[in-house]
Amino acid sequence: MKTSTMTNHTPPLPLILFLCTLSVNSSFQPALVLEMAKILLENYCFPENLVGMEKAIQQAINSGEILQISDRKTLASVLTNGVQGALNDPRLTVSYEPNFIPGMPQMLPSLPIEQLIWLVRNSVKLDILDNNIGYLRMDRIIGEETATKLGSLLRDNIWDKVAHTSSLILDLRYSTDGELSGVPFIISYFSDPEPLVHIDTVYDRPLNTTIELWTMPSIMGERYGKKKDLIILTSKRTMGAAEAVAYTLKSLKRAITVGERSAGGSVKVQKIRILHSDFYITVPVARSVNPIIGHSWEVSGVSPTVNVLAKEAVAKAKSLLAVRSAIPKVVQSIADVIRRFYVFTDISEEDLAVRLNQDLQSVSEDPRLIIKYMQGIAAILEEDPELENIPDDLESLKKLVDTIKVEILLNNTGYLHIGKFFKSYAGAKLEELMAKKIWEPLKETNNLIIDLRYNTGGSSTSRALILSYLQDTSQKHHFFTIYDQIQNMTTKYDSLPQIAGPTYGSKRGVYVLTSYDTASTGEEFAYLIQSLHRGTVIGEITSGTLMHSKSFQIEGMAIAITVPFINFVDNNGECWLGGGVVPDAIALAEEAVEHVYEIADFHQGLKFLIEGTGELFEKHYTIHEVAKMASKVLLTKWAEGIYRAIVDFESLAFQLTADLQETSGDHRLHVFHCDVEPELLHDTPKIPTTEEVGYIIDALFKIELLPGNVGYVRFNMMADVEVVKAIGPQLIKLVWSKIVNTDALIIDMRYNTGGYSTAIPLICTYFFDAQPLRHLYTVIDSNKSTITKVMTLPQVRGPRYGSSKDVYILTSQMTGSAAEVFTHSMKDLNRATIIGEPTIGGSLSSGTYQIRDSVLYASIPNQLVLSAVTGKEWSISGVEPHVTASTNYALTVAQRLIAASHLMRAQGKYLNTQHLLVTTHSCLGYYCLTEALRIIRFEVYYGVNPLMCVLTETLQPKQCHLTKNLLGSTTSTSHLLTFCPTKLTKMAKAIVLIAPLLVLGNVFFIHASFAPGLIVDMAKIVMDNYCSPEKLVGMKEAIEAASSNTEILNIPDAETLANILSAGFQTTVSDPRLMVSYEPNYVPVVPPKMPPLPPDQLISVLQTSIKLDILEGNIGYLRIDHILGEEVADKVGHVLLDLVWNKILPTSGLIFDLRYTSSGDITGVSYIVSYFTAAEPTIHIDSIYDRPSNTTTKVLSMSTLLGDRYDITKPLIILTSKNTKGIAEDVAYCLQNLKRATIVGEKTAGGSMKVDKIRVADSDFYISVPTAKSVNPITHSSWEVKGVTPDVEVNAEDALATAIKIVNLRAQVHAIIEGSATLIADNYAFEDIGANVAEKLKGLLANGEYSTVVSKESLEVKLSADLKTLSGDKSLKTTHNTPALPPMDYSPEMYIELIKVSFHTDIFENNIGYLRFDMFGDFEEVKAIAQIIVEHVWNKVVNTDAMIVDLRNNLGGPTTAIAGFCSYFFDGDKQIVLDKLYNRPSGTITELHTLPELTGTRYGSKKSLIILTSGATAGAAEEFVYIMKKLGRAMIIGETTAGASHPPETFRVGETDIFLSIPTIHSDTTAGPAWEGAGIAPHIPVPADAALETAKGIFNKHFAGQKTTS
Repeated sequence: MKTSTMTNHTPPLPLILFLCTLSVNSSFQPALVLEMAKILLENYCFPENLVGMEKAIQQAINSGEILQISDRKTLASVLTNGVQGALNDPRLTVSYEPNFIPGMPQMLPSLPIEQLIWLVRNSVKLDILDNNIGYLRMDRIIGEETATKLGSLLRDNIWDKVAHTSSLILDLRYSTDGELSGVPFIISYFSDPEPLVHIDTVYDRPLNTTIELWTMPSIMGERYGKKKDLIILTSKRTMGAAEAVAYTLKSLKRAITVGERSAGGSVKVQKIRILHSDFYITVPVARSVNPIIGHSWEVSGVSPTVNVLAKEAVAKAKSLLAVRSAIPKVVQSIADVIRRFYVFTDISEEDLAVRLNQDLQSVSEDPRLIIKYMQGIAAILEEDPELENIPDDLESLKKLVDTIKVEILLNNTGYLHIGKFFKSYAGAKLEELMAKKIWEPLKETNNLIIDLRYNTGGSSTSRALILSYLQDTSQKHHFFTIYDQIQNMTTKYDSLPQIAGPTYGSKRGVYVLTSYDTASTGEEFAYLIQSLHRGTVIGEITSGTLMHSKSFQIEGMAIAITVPFINFVDNNGECWLGGGVVPDAIALAEEAVEHVYEIADFHQGLKFLIEGTGELFEKHYTIHEVAKMASKVLLTKWAEGIYRAIVDFESLAFQLTADLQETSGDHRLHVFHCDVEPELLHDTPKIPTTEEVGYIIDALFKIELLPGNVGYVRFNMMADVEVVKAIGPQLIKLVWSKIVNTDALIIDMRYNTGGYSTAIPLICTYFFDAQPLRHLYTVIDSNKSTITKVMTLPQVRGPRYGSSKDVYILTSQMTGSAAEVFTHSMKDLNRATIIGEPTIGGSLSSGTYQIRDSVLYASIPNQLVLSAVTGKEWSISGVEPHVTASTNYALTVAQRLIAASHLMRAQGKYLNTQHLLVTTHSCLGYYCLTEALRIIRFEVYYGVNPLMCVLTETLQPKQCHLTKNLLGSTTSTSHLLTFCPTKLTKMAKAIVLIAPLLVLGNVFFIHASFAPGLIVDMAKIVMDNYCSPEKLVGMKEAIEAASSNTEILNIPDAETLANILSAGFQTTVSDPRLMVSYEPNYVPVVPPKMPPLPPDQLISVLQTSIKLDILEGNIGYLRIDHILGEEVADKVGHVLLDLVWNKILPTSGLIFDLRYTSSGDITGVSYIVSYFTAAEPTIHIDSIYDRPSNTTTKVLSMSTLLGDRYDITKPLIILTSKNTKGIAEDVAYCLQNLKRATIVGEKTAGGSMKVDKIRVADSDFYISVPTAKSVNPITHSSWEVKGVTPDVEVNAEDALATAIKIVNLRAQVHAIIEGSATLIADNYAFEDIGANVAEKLKGLLANGEYSTVVSKESLEVKLSADLKTLSGDKSLKTTHNTPALPPMDYSPEMYIELIKVSFHTDIFENNIGYLRFDMFGDFEEVKAIAQIIVEHVWNKVVNTDAMIVDLRNNLGGPTTAIAGFCSYFFDGDKQIVLDKLYNRPSGTITELHTLPELTGTRYGSKKSLIILTSGATAGAAEEFVYIMKKLGRAMIIGETTAGASHPPETFRVGETDIFLSIPTIHSDTTAGPAWEGAGIAPHIPVPADAALETAKGIFNKHFAGQKTTS
């Protein structure tokens, strides 16, 4: 190692560190800040960044700039922001830690040898993979001293084994610790012993020393060397010394790095106490500088050569090694094949040269390397102009100088025309003449034009002389370097210390003019002007003439290779590969001088605008230190000439944006160009009117109830709090009330780009309890100089969601601004799980400010948001999700996580989502619940809990077990077993009822008080009485085997035994109704019989279980809490008729409420169903199987009833809840499947038709057995256990209101369908089709097809589907009468950008034009911007020889512009009838003609035209295709079009809010529809994807034929 002392030479650029916060009373003294500055000055590893800091802070304190802060943690946070912002180093942190105890660093060399060996063995892993690939994992970089102590151990067990592998994978993915002194040994192992290589330089600030790290001349063990492949694996955890290893080997081009960007750690960081306070500052005290590339891995990390996920790195490394090992063999094989077999039979030498040239340039990435076909050439060496003789007599020199033209133009602009460059060393006489002729006349000019438009080259030596005149002579400047391979000589060209004439200096503007003729040395001069930032290049792209090259002919062939032998390297170390110089301002050569005047005027005000930008930034940006630094950087770059390449406002805006973002690290900063003053984004929000509220809620929110009672709400924008308050009642009713009672909630912010932040506290409040109030975040406003702690609110309208239920927030890269703040708050407070993509990283508030009085504006974040938890600023890179998923998959991932969370709770193990995520990631990697794992977990808690079986979904393609952490802790009696589903099914059917308890439950047989006969008796009861005997296969044999066992169960408690036996029955038979109970005092219940009652008492009894009401709109309401049986119904029938039924019959619809019905008699089902169905034919309602009697009874409707039946055409709605049980479920299920009733409410309880409680022998054990079951004849299944699923699922308390809405809607259905039929018959474009659709639609109504609609939405969906089926027209459907949006007032620039996005043009081979657009516009709108479209679209393709118009993705639009677009493809000398359009409502025919006058040039009728179509081509696009095909103007290639229609009209159906979209216009033909409903068949049918290539092939063949003919 080489050690030297670093001098205190630092750049003279003072850095002012300051703090700006709210001023309050405080006990903190400015001494704290001064001491912090002193610590930094003495310890920070970049002292050059601290010049003047201490003095500046003292001045700030004296002037009151540093204001006092009372809260210590806030002060620490603000100090951290200040120091990080000022020094642009995130490693610098200030903390307040009153209880901090400094940790003692572990001194490894001092450990005993045994512990060192143990440490090494646990941090190093070696393996030899297939194909002799070594794998070496190092989790710690061992230091020099430790390596010396363990030298022989490391050599024998690691390095000597690695040395004999064919290639090596060095795995540093888990290396987070180590010593830098170990780096040279590792690098040396992979290097040659000579020459020694300087690999790193480490500067230690406290010691003020610099240590150089070099490779070692000798090491213990055999070197791996430089020849064999080495791949290093990294991850985002790779840190410290491991990063130094990876960075160095990558920089030496010795290794390929594969994996993730490393952590970006530090060489050495110290935590230093500030004075005797409890404040500490963390400071990087040492730094690394790589001598090879001059940079470091610190902070930024090591960027991998191949970027893959860390877990995929090993596999990727193996595949790379496999490919690399095959390359030599492949190349050799190819060479052998070519040498042995290749002859020029199928390919010419010219074609071979072309192919070889392509491959050579692709591999070398050097366009100067050229292989070409050249007959009769020898080796040609370009004659360097340096060799030309320069005359030395005075007269000849004067004539030579006279070829240079010098003038003074307008505005005192100097003009220098150089036709050819001379040698700079041609003699003092020439230089004196040039100084007098050129530089004396130009010395007082304001700006200088150097005209190289006609410069064809010359001597390269004169460039340094001219460039020296254009720089200040006070300091030396490096211009460029020339490396000559033939001479093996490198020549550096710097500014000359002395020049003969007056210097022009570096402050005035220099403008270099170029053209296509500018070549050779002239090009290099223009390139240097740009590279040195000394001037502005204006004109045309230069010729790209190849320089300094030599051509060689390949022996025996007419093929030559041109090789550059000189490299031209600019002042930045970049090698220029030629190819022409692109000017800063592209203009025609003859107009270049005029452009100089415009750009020079623009440059005059450039500094003024840059200063204005910096001032705005300093005034408004949230971090003042960063703003001041960025402002200085802008002016520094201007002084260095960086902005000389800026030639207009647009390029200035782009450069300012790039510089501000680069300097600040804040991508939210934006400078833009706008000719008109932009509207403020956050002006005062408009409070919506009553009519607008519904539209606003529809626009901002979308809600849905997902399976499992999971709520889903999508926010599209964050509204202002006043707007939210204004729409509050409707918002609660229409949105919040529908999701607040869900078990979990998904909040979708994926498409929310922000809005107002004022409502964030209100929204967050709903997800926390009322007390205590929660701190959400803190806002520091730089404009108002305020600090605001944002809290939840004490009161809100409506119920809260609370803090206990799971909340999931979906994010994407579009999630921004206020939406991010909401997400950040919920994440910080651990109130939500974030799923999706990292958010955009927007700002809470950005102001838009005009830069001086120009057309430039700056968007600047003006609020700093601090985390309520950490006190630190939220990252501007956005919110990182807990679970990363693509935007499209985020919702699915959320649903899977919710399902998993519910699964855990079902086991009685509370497991929050955060825990679930951590454990799932640890054991399943990144698959994270995307697929499932079937696990059967049998768990018996001795004497406490019953057997539990947990099934989760299956994870494919891997099979793995969830860890105990995922499933919860288990006792020693717990087991985790994995079965495939088929094995599980066979097991359940084959084993005895009790076998799972004995075999799988680890229940042992020893002496106790319960005889085995007890189990046998239970099993017999089940076999004789259970209603599904098919589930009991194999039970008899198992019972016989169990009865022969004389041992007894070791369970001392009868109730515990009953619980375990219940679990055994339920698990084995899969029926939760089977229950074993121990009830020594049980008395069987005898069902009561109704005694004879007087009429008045009978009425009172019935009124307690039956409730009747007639609601508004003549809607009947009937609530029955007990289903009466046949016997009782016969007794009370006459009373029911008078009291209830006769009042129900006249109603227009009935709501039958079974929400509270949990009991009843099975014989009552037939009665109830019969009253709501027709007398004939008799209906098979249900089948009841009774197991004890082994009989099946068919339940049929009754042909005769007491009283009248309810009209079957009237709506019947049945209300259910989770309390609806037993016979009431059967009634609901039967009427639902007969399509006679609509079920509204909650899923029912899933009870039983009949359950008997049977005593087990003479014991006190009882077993409850379902002895009868229902089998519906329509579905062949039952409602038992699983319940009745409603048609409309709502909370039970909302069911009645929902039912009333449905009945009222159905009352309107007849009028809606009749009205729709009339509108279609009167207005549909094709009269006969319209009449036919109307007639059939009425038929569907008469057949009851619309009797089951439950909402306006379902009615619209069904009506649309029926109309499409009946007409075959996709445009005939229901629609919404959405108010038209007001026209947007775009600026011309915005129109240009929109047009660029909307149109795509290209010019293919043979001058074939290509035009694609995906929507037709309205004529009046297009007319207003026609000139812009022509300039930016049409003019690009109008001069082609043929054109392809691509309408494959064109969905239509207005047809008003069709005539105009068609006209471009016809001549203007005569008017052509394009089409005749018949308007059905008016009965008129309108002719469509070509237009006599157009904006721009016509394409005409002579040039060929092909139109591309697909099945998506629709509407207006089809009309255009139809016209062009009908008139024979174009060839159509692709697929048959969609067969849509002319733009339809919207009609309101009566006075309802149902609207119809009806096509009213069609192309008038005698042969029926022209294309409407049928589409347009292409001339050449091909798949849409192949259409473009087919069209190009046809045109290319056509033009090739023309060339052959000519």
